[in-house]
Amino acid sequence: MNHPRPKARLSRALGIPLTRKCVRYFERRPYPPGVHGRNRRKTSDYQVRLLEKQRLRHQYNVSEAQLRRTFDEAARGVGKTGESLVALLERRLDAVVLRAGLARSIYQARQLVGHGHFSVDGRKVDRPSYRLRPGQVVAVRERSRALPPFQLAAAGAHADDRPRPYLSVELTGLRVTLLREPARHEVPVICDEQLVVEFYSR
Repeated sequence: MNHPRPKARLSRALGIPLTRKCVRYFERRPYPPGVHGRNRRKTSDYQVRLLEKQRLRHQYNVSEAQLRRTFDEAARGVGKTGESLVALLERRLDAVVLRAGLARSIYQARQLVGHGHFSVDGRKVDRPSYRLRPGQVVAVRERSRALPPFQLAAAGAHADDRPRPYLSVELTGLRVTLLREPARHEVPVICDEQLVVEFYSR
């Protein structure tokens, strides 16, 4: 899913850096873009909830329709809707590829999956929205392992400082296994999911 706005500008509008490259731009100008970015008035309750929903959506690089469908599914399930929503998003194939350190950003993860470089349990999957189940194994396909992005990943260039406890990652083997459902406190997403629930429940 492509966004016409530059990532640094979008990061400033959302109040969070969306990629590692955006961090330095965001730290230099930690206020919304535009001539009135520093002098905006107090936001309304609706704007606060809308911002949280947009933050969640852009951190997973999903469309509004995809996020709405995932919310409806989370609302039908058991447990807290907000936590279920994040867990469902975190089980997407592109999100697992990112958390495992096989891509440098969610945008690259989506592109690599879409180009057919990954398999799930030995079968090629090219849908970034594919939802993994506990026990499934994601691996880079044999024909793609020599490509520069995966050579960098195997060397640990994109590895997170804190490995996710719900993933078993073998970077040298370019494979990752989803061990279990991710818990909300284990997911490195900057968002108050309760505000997202309130936005969709209004």
